Amino acid sequence: MSLKKILYAFFVVVIAGASALAGAAAGGFAVYRAVQQRSSLPASIQNVLPVNNPPQTLVLNGTNIETAITQSVQKVAPAVVTVVGTIPGQMTFFGPTGDQTVSGSGFFINEQGYLLTNNHVVEGTSEIKIILADGTEQPAVIVGTDIYADVAVLKTEGKVPAVAALGNSDALDPGESVIAIGSPLGNFKNTVTVGVVSATGRSIDTGNGYQIEDLIQTDAAINHGNSGGPLVNLAGEVVGINTLVVRNTASGDVAEGLGFAIPVNTAAAIAQQIIQKGYFARPYLGIRFQPINPAIAARYNLPAQWGVYVMEVVEGSPASQAGLQQGDIITKIGDVTLNETRSYVNTLFTHQPGEQVTLTVVRNGKEIQVQVTLGEAKHK
Repeated sequence: MSLKKILYAFFVVVIAGASALAGAAAGGFAVYRAVQQRSSLPASIQNVLPVNNPPQTLVLNGTNIETAITQSVQKVAPAVVTVVGTIPGQMTFFGPTGDQTVSGSGFFINEQGYLLTNNHVVEGTSEIKIILADGTEQPAVIVGTDIYADVAVLKTEGKVPAVAALGNSDALDPGESVIAIGSPLGNFKNTVTVGVVSATGRSIDTGNGYQIEDLIQTDAAINHGNSGGPLVNLAGEVVGINTLVVRNTASGDVAEGLGFAIPVNTAAAIAQQIIQKGYFARPYLGIRFQPINPAIAARYNLPAQWGVYVMEVVEGSPASQAGLQQGDIITKIGDVTLNETRSYVNTLFTHQPGEQVTLTVVRNGKEIQVQVTLGEAKHK
Protein backbone atom coordinates (compact mmCIF):
# COMPACT_ATOMS: atom_id res chain seq x y z
CA MET A 1 0.00 0.00 0.00
CA SER A 2 1.35 3.43 -0.89
CA LEU A 3 2.06 6.10 1.68
CA LYS A 4 -0.68 8.25 0.17
CA LYS A 5 -3.37 5.60 0.75
CA ILE A 6 -2.17 4.99 4.31
CA LEU A 7 -2.44 8.70 5.13
CA TYR A 8 -5.93 8.83 3.53
CA ALA A 9 -7.21 5.91 5.64
CA PHE A 10 -5.74 7.44 8.82
CA PHE A 11 -7.46 10.73 8.01
CA VAL A 12 -10.88 8.99 7.63
CA VAL A 13 -10.48 7.21 11.00
CA VAL A 14 -9.61 10.45 12.75
CA ILE A 15 -12.60 12.27 11.25
CA ALA A 16 -15.00 9.44 12.26
CA GLY A 17 -13.67 9.37 15.82
CA ALA A 18 -14.00 13.12 16.15
CA SER A 19 -17.60 12.99 14.93
CA ALA A 20 -18.47 10.28 17.45
CA LEU A 21 -16.97 12.24 20.33
CA ALA A 22 -18.84 15.36 19.23
CA GLY A 23 -22.16 13.46 19.06
CA ALA A 24 -21.66 11.95 22.50
CA ALA A 25 -20.86 15.34 23.93
CA ALA A 26 -23.95 16.89 22.32
CA GLY A 27 -26.18 14.06 23.57
CA GLY A 28 -24.82 14.32 27.08
CA PHE A 29 -25.40 18.06 27.08
CA ALA A 30 -29.02 17.58 25.85
CA VAL A 31 -29.73 15.10 28.65
CA TYR A 32 -28.20 17.49 31.16
CA ARG A 33 -30.40 20.34 29.90
CA ALA A 34 -33.53 18.15 30.00
CA VAL A 35 -32.89 17.14 33.59
CA GLN A 36 -32.27 20.75 34.54
CA GLN A 37 -35.48 21.89 32.80
CA ARG A 38 -37.55 19.07 34.37
CA SER A 39 -36.48 20.06 37.85
CA SER A 40 -37.79 23.57 37.20
CA LEU A 41 -41.27 22.47 35.92
CA PRO A 42 -44.37 22.90 38.12
CA ALA A 43 -45.27 19.84 40.20
CA SER A 44 -48.54 19.27 38.35
CA ILE A 45 -46.69 18.97 35.02
CA GLN A 46 -43.92 16.85 36.51
CA ASN A 47 -46.50 14.30 37.61
CA VAL A 48 -47.58 13.82 34.01
CA LEU A 49 -44.07 12.78 32.98
CA PRO A 50 -43.52 9.02 33.01
CA VAL A 51 -40.03 8.97 34.60
CA ASN A 52 -40.12 7.25 38.01
CA ASN A 53 -43.86 8.09 38.46
CA PRO A 54 -46.46 5.46 39.48
CA PRO A 55 -49.15 4.57 36.88
CA GLN A 56 -52.01 7.08 36.70
CA THR A 57 -55.70 5.99 36.70
CA LEU A 58 -57.80 7.56 33.96
CA VAL A 59 -61.52 7.93 34.86
CA LEU A 60 -63.80 7.50 31.85
CA ASN A 61 -67.48 8.31 31.36
CA GLY A 62 -68.19 4.58 31.22
CA THR A 63 -67.02 4.25 34.78
CA ASN A 64 -69.44 6.96 35.83
CA ILE A 65 -72.27 5.13 34.07
CA GLU A 66 -71.39 1.85 35.79
CA THR A 67 -71.36 3.64 39.14
CA ALA A 68 -74.77 5.19 38.41
CA ILE A 69 -76.18 1.77 37.51
CA THR A 70 -74.81 0.21 40.68
CA GLN A 71 -76.14 3.02 42.85
CA SER A 72 -79.57 2.92 41.17
CA VAL A 73 -79.85 -0.82 41.73
CA GLN A 74 -78.81 -0.46 45.37
CA LYS A 75 -81.45 2.22 45.82
CA VAL A 76 -84.39 0.40 44.20
CA ALA A 77 -83.66 -3.32 44.67
CA PRO A 78 -84.74 -3.49 48.37
CA ALA A 79 -88.20 -2.28 47.29
CA VAL A 80 -88.60 -5.02 44.66
CA VAL A 81 -90.53 -8.19 45.51
CA THR A 82 -91.42 -11.48 43.90
CA VAL A 83 -95.20 -11.92 43.59
CA VAL A 84 -96.48 -15.49 43.84
CA GLY A 85 -100.15 -16.27 43.21
CA THR A 86 -102.32 -19.37 43.42
CA ILE A 87 -104.96 -19.98 40.76
CA PRO A 88 -107.58 -22.50 41.98
CA GLY A 89 -108.01 -25.74 40.08
CA GLN A 90 -110.99 -26.20 37.78
CA MET A 91 -113.48 -29.00 37.38
CA THR A 92 -113.09 -30.65 33.99
CA PHE A 93 -114.59 -33.64 32.19
CA PHE A 94 -111.76 -35.76 33.63
CA GLY A 95 -112.14 -34.40 37.17
CA PRO A 96 -110.67 -31.49 39.10
CA THR A 97 -107.31 -30.05 38.15
CA GLY A 98 -104.75 -29.03 40.73
CA ASP A 99 -104.04 -25.49 41.81
CA GLN A 100 -101.65 -23.54 39.58
CA THR A 101 -98.85 -21.33 40.85
CA VAL A 102 -97.97 -18.17 38.93
CA SER A 103 -95.30 -15.61 39.62
CA GLY A 104 -94.14 -12.16 38.67
CA SER A 105 -92.54 -9.12 40.24
CA GLY A 106 -93.64 -5.93 41.95
CA PHE A 107 -92.36 -3.02 44.02
CA PHE A 108 -93.40 -0.91 47.00
CA ILE A 109 -94.67 2.60 46.25
CA ASN A 110 -95.33 3.84 49.79
CA GLU A 111 -94.68 3.00 53.42
CA GLN A 112 -98.28 1.87 54.00
CA GLY A 113 -97.53 -1.40 52.19
CA TYR A 114 -98.98 -0.67 48.74
CA LEU A 115 -97.27 -2.28 45.77
CA LEU A 116 -97.51 -2.00 41.99
CA THR A 117 -97.48 -4.96 39.63
CA ASN A 118 -99.21 -6.13 36.43
CA ASN A 119 -102.84 -7.20 36.35
CA HIS A 120 -101.93 -10.31 34.36
CA VAL A 121 -99.60 -11.41 37.18
CA VAL A 122 -102.44 -11.67 39.70
CA GLU A 123 -105.48 -12.15 37.47
CA GLY A 124 -107.57 -15.13 38.55
CA THR A 125 -105.61 -15.75 41.75
CA SER A 126 -107.30 -16.70 45.01
CA GLU A 127 -104.25 -16.20 47.19
CA ILE A 128 -101.13 -14.03 46.89
CA LYS A 129 -97.88 -13.82 48.74
CA ILE A 130 -94.83 -11.67 48.21
CA ILE A 131 -91.19 -12.57 48.76
CA LEU A 132 -88.94 -9.72 49.82
CA ALA A 133 -85.38 -9.25 48.62
CA ASP A 134 -84.09 -10.85 51.84
CA GLY A 135 -86.25 -13.96 51.29
CA THR A 136 -88.97 -13.08 53.80
CA GLU A 137 -92.46 -14.19 52.72
CA GLN A 138 -95.66 -12.40 53.68
CA PRO A 139 -99.28 -12.39 52.42
CA ALA A 140 -100.74 -9.68 50.22
CA VAL A 141 -104.17 -8.84 48.82
CA ILE A 142 -105.40 -7.21 45.61
CA VAL A 143 -106.71 -3.70 46.25
CA GLY A 144 -107.75 -3.01 42.66
CA THR A 145 -106.77 -3.49 39.03
CA ASP A 146 -107.13 -1.97 35.60
CA ILE A 147 -107.10 -4.70 32.98
CA TYR A 148 -106.78 -2.24 30.07
CA ALA A 149 -103.51 -0.73 31.32
CA ASP A 150 -102.42 -4.06 32.86
CA VAL A 151 -101.89 -2.47 36.28
CA ALA A 152 -102.67 -3.93 39.71
CA VAL A 153 -102.27 -2.51 43.20
CA LEU A 154 -101.51 -4.92 46.05
CA LYS A 155 -101.23 -4.34 49.78
CA THR A 156 -99.41 -6.16 52.54
CA GLU A 157 -99.65 -5.68 56.29
CA GLY A 158 -96.09 -6.93 56.71
CA LYS A 159 -92.87 -4.97 56.76
CA VAL A 160 -91.89 -2.52 54.05
CA PRO A 161 -88.09 -2.69 53.62
CA ALA A 162 -87.89 0.20 51.14
CA VAL A 163 -90.02 2.39 48.89
CA ALA A 164 -89.14 2.97 45.23
CA ALA A 165 -88.95 6.59 44.09
CA LEU A 166 -91.16 7.31 41.06
CA GLY A 167 -89.72 9.35 38.20
CA ASN A 168 -91.28 11.15 35.24
CA SER A 169 -91.85 8.80 32.32
CA ASP A 170 -92.88 11.71 30.09
CA ALA A 171 -89.28 12.95 30.18
CA LEU A 172 -87.77 9.75 28.74
CA ASP A 173 -85.80 9.98 25.51
CA PRO A 174 -84.71 7.18 23.14
CA GLY A 175 -81.15 6.13 23.94
CA GLU A 176 -81.44 6.79 27.66
CA SER A 177 -79.99 4.00 29.82
CA VAL A 178 -82.50 2.02 31.87
CA ILE A 179 -82.38 -0.93 34.25
CA ALA A 180 -84.92 -3.76 34.62
CA ILE A 181 -85.17 -5.48 38.00
CA GLY A 182 -87.32 -8.54 38.64
CA SER A 183 -87.55 -12.27 39.22
CA PRO A 184 -87.37 -14.09 35.87
CA LEU A 185 -88.86 -17.58 35.99
CA GLY A 186 -89.78 -16.90 39.63
CA ASN A 187 -86.46 -18.29 40.86
CA PHE A 188 -83.77 -15.75 39.98
CA LYS A 189 -84.86 -13.05 42.40
CA ASN A 190 -83.84 -9.43 41.88
CA THR A 191 -82.11 -10.10 38.59
CA VAL A 192 -80.71 -6.93 37.02
CA THR A 193 -80.54 -6.31 33.27
CA VAL A 194 -79.44 -3.12 31.54
CA GLY A 195 -80.42 -1.56 28.23
CA VAL A 196 -81.72 1.63 26.71
CA VAL A 197 -85.05 3.21 25.91
CA SER A 198 -85.51 2.05 22.32
CA ALA A 199 -88.63 4.16 21.74
CA THR A 200 -91.63 5.68 23.50
CA GLY A 201 -95.31 5.87 22.61
CA ARG A 202 -95.54 2.29 21.35
CA SER A 203 -98.87 0.42 21.10
CA ILE A 204 -99.40 -3.35 21.31
CA ASP A 205 -102.59 -5.09 20.16
CA THR A 206 -103.83 -7.41 22.92
CA GLY A 207 -106.05 -9.41 20.60
CA ASN A 208 -109.03 -8.59 22.83
CA GLY A 209 -110.34 -5.58 20.91
CA TYR A 210 -108.06 -2.98 22.40
CA GLN A 211 -104.44 -1.92 22.51
CA ILE A 212 -102.14 -1.19 25.41
CA GLU A 213 -100.98 2.27 24.42
CA ASP A 214 -98.10 4.66 25.10
CA LEU A 215 -95.69 1.88 26.08
CA ILE A 216 -91.95 2.29 26.62
CA GLN A 217 -89.91 0.03 24.36
CA THR A 218 -86.58 -1.20 25.75
CA ASP A 219 -83.88 -3.71 24.87
CA ALA A 220 -83.18 -4.47 28.54
CA ALA A 221 -83.78 -8.22 28.86
CA ILE A 222 -87.30 -8.98 30.14
CA ASN A 223 -88.30 -12.59 30.71
CA HIS A 224 -91.23 -14.50 32.16
CA GLY A 225 -91.39 -13.48 35.81
CA ASN A 226 -90.06 -9.96 35.19
CA SER A 227 -93.63 -8.77 34.64
CA GLY A 228 -94.60 -6.16 37.22
CA GLY A 229 -91.03 -5.26 38.12
CA PRO A 230 -89.63 -1.75 37.81
CA LEU A 231 -87.85 -0.17 34.88
CA VAL A 232 -85.39 2.27 36.46
CA ASN A 233 -83.42 5.27 35.18
CA LEU A 234 -79.87 6.16 36.20
CA ALA A 235 -81.19 8.48 38.92
CA GLY A 236 -82.62 5.44 40.72
CA GLU A 237 -86.23 6.37 39.84
CA VAL A 238 -88.87 4.00 38.52
CA VAL A 239 -90.00 5.13 35.07
CA GLY A 240 -92.03 2.09 34.02
CA ILE A 241 -93.52 -1.28 34.91
CA ASN A 242 -92.09 -4.12 32.83
CA THR A 243 -95.05 -5.89 31.27
CA LEU A 244 -94.30 -7.94 28.16
CA VAL A 245 -91.77 -9.01 25.57
CA VAL A 246 -92.29 -9.76 21.88
CA ARG A 247 -90.26 -12.65 20.46
CA ASN A 248 -92.32 -13.88 17.52
CA THR A 249 -94.12 -11.76 14.96
CA ALA A 250 -97.21 -12.57 12.90
CA SER A 251 -94.96 -13.20 9.90
CA GLY A 252 -93.00 -15.83 11.83
CA ASP A 253 -89.91 -13.68 12.30
CA VAL A 254 -88.05 -14.05 15.60
CA ALA A 255 -87.33 -10.79 17.39
CA GLU A 256 -84.77 -10.03 20.07
CA GLY A 257 -84.65 -7.14 22.52
CA LEU A 258 -88.29 -6.08 22.17
CA GLY A 259 -89.44 -5.46 25.73
CA PHE A 260 -92.21 -3.11 26.78
CA ALA A 261 -93.08 -1.27 29.98
CA ILE A 262 -96.08 0.73 31.15
CA PRO A 263 -95.13 4.38 31.79
CA VAL A 264 -95.00 5.02 35.53
CA ASN A 265 -97.01 8.25 35.09
CA THR A 266 -99.92 6.17 33.82
CA ALA A 267 -99.52 3.53 36.52
CA ALA A 268 -99.22 6.13 39.30
CA ALA A 269 -102.44 7.88 38.25
CA ILE A 270 -104.31 4.58 38.22
CA ALA A 271 -102.79 3.52 41.55
CA GLN A 272 -103.74 6.80 43.20
CA GLN A 273 -107.40 6.34 42.32
CA ILE A 274 -107.38 2.69 43.36
CA ILE A 275 -105.85 3.53 46.74
CA GLN A 276 -108.33 6.35 47.29
CA LYS A 277 -111.51 4.64 46.00
CA GLY A 278 -110.67 0.95 46.03
CA TYR A 279 -111.22 0.72 42.29
CA PHE A 280 -110.29 2.40 39.01
CA ALA A 281 -113.17 3.79 36.97
CA ARG A 282 -113.32 3.64 33.19
CA PRO A 283 -116.14 5.04 31.04
CA TYR A 284 -118.85 2.44 30.42
CA LEU A 285 -121.20 2.14 27.42
CA GLY A 286 -122.74 -1.27 27.99
CA ILE A 287 -122.47 -3.24 24.78
CA ARG A 288 -121.00 -6.53 23.65
CA PHE A 289 -119.27 -5.93 20.34
CA GLN A 290 -117.28 -7.33 17.43
CA PRO A 291 -114.55 -5.14 15.89
CA ILE A 292 -114.94 -4.58 12.13
CA ASN A 293 -112.11 -4.27 9.63
CA PRO A 294 -112.18 -4.33 5.80
CA ALA A 295 -111.76 -8.12 5.66
CA ILE A 296 -114.72 -8.74 8.01
CA ALA A 297 -116.78 -6.09 6.26
CA ALA A 298 -116.20 -7.78 2.89
CA ARG A 299 -116.93 -11.25 4.25
CA TYR A 300 -120.30 -10.26 5.76
CA ASN A 301 -121.17 -7.50 3.29
CA LEU A 302 -121.29 -4.82 6.01
CA PRO A 303 -121.92 -1.14 5.16
CA ALA A 304 -118.84 0.09 7.11
CA GLN A 305 -115.15 -0.76 6.74
CA TRP A 306 -114.14 0.10 10.30
CA GLY A 307 -115.95 0.27 13.64
CA VAL A 308 -117.69 -2.12 16.01
CA TYR A 309 -120.76 -4.25 15.41
CA VAL A 310 -123.15 -4.18 18.38
CA MET A 311 -123.87 -7.82 19.24
CA GLU A 312 -125.77 -7.15 22.46
CA VAL A 313 -127.00 -4.14 24.43
CA VAL A 314 -126.89 -4.58 28.22
CA GLU A 315 -130.27 -3.86 29.77
CA GLY A 316 -130.33 -0.64 31.78
CA SER A 317 -126.91 0.43 30.49
CA PRO A 318 -126.07 3.86 29.03
CA ALA A 319 -126.25 2.27 25.55
CA SER A 320 -129.75 0.95 26.26
CA GLN A 321 -130.92 4.30 27.60
CA ALA A 322 -129.54 6.05 24.51
CA GLY A 323 -131.45 3.71 22.19
CA LEU A 324 -128.61 1.69 20.70
CA GLN A 325 -129.78 -1.55 19.11
CA GLN A 326 -128.33 -4.92 18.26
CA GLY A 327 -126.96 -4.77 14.71
CA ASP A 328 -125.89 -1.13 14.94
CA ILE A 329 -122.37 -0.33 13.76
CA ILE A 330 -120.56 2.38 15.70
CA THR A 331 -118.13 4.14 13.37
CA LYS A 332 -117.29 7.28 15.33
CA ILE A 333 -117.07 8.36 18.99
CA GLY A 334 -117.20 12.11 19.36
CA ASP A 335 -114.94 13.56 16.67
CA VAL A 336 -112.78 10.45 16.34
CA THR A 337 -113.41 8.03 13.47
CA LEU A 338 -112.69 4.41 14.36
CA ASN A 339 -110.05 2.84 12.13
CA GLU A 340 -106.92 0.71 12.15
CA THR A 341 -105.14 2.94 14.67
CA ARG A 342 -108.20 4.18 16.61
CA SER A 343 -109.85 1.20 18.31
CA TYR A 344 -113.26 1.40 19.97
CA VAL A 345 -112.02 0.72 23.50
CA ASN A 346 -109.05 3.08 23.40
CA THR A 347 -111.14 5.86 21.88
CA LEU A 348 -113.89 5.35 24.45
CA PHE A 349 -111.28 5.60 27.22
CA THR A 350 -110.30 9.11 26.14
CA HIS A 351 -113.62 10.21 27.66
CA GLN A 352 -114.71 10.33 31.30
CA PRO A 353 -117.58 8.65 33.19
CA GLY A 354 -120.59 10.97 33.20
CA GLU A 355 -119.52 12.71 29.98
CA GLN A 356 -122.06 13.06 27.18
CA VAL A 357 -120.72 12.03 23.78
CA THR A 358 -122.14 11.73 20.29
CA LEU A 359 -121.89 8.34 18.60
CA THR A 360 -122.02 8.05 14.83
CA VAL A 361 -123.95 4.85 14.06
CA VAL A 362 -124.82 3.01 10.85
CA ARG A 363 -128.27 1.46 11.20
CA ASN A 364 -130.01 -0.28 8.32
CA GLY A 365 -127.53 1.24 5.91
CA LYS A 366 -128.12 4.82 7.10
CA GLU A 367 -125.87 6.97 9.27
CA ILE A 368 -127.46 8.46 12.40
CA GLN A 369 -126.25 10.34 15.49
CA VAL A 370 -126.90 9.00 18.99
CA GLN A 371 -126.32 11.00 22.20
CA VAL A 372 -125.17 8.92 25.16
CA THR A 373 -124.10 9.72 28.72
CA LEU A 374 -121.27 7.38 29.67
CA GLY A 375 -121.49 5.36 32.84
CA GLU A 376 -118.74 4.24 35.19
CA ALA A 377 -117.13 0.81 35.02
CA LYS A 378 -115.47 -0.30 38.24
CA HIS A 379 -112.67 -2.85 37.99
CA LYS A 380 -111.79 -4.52 41.28
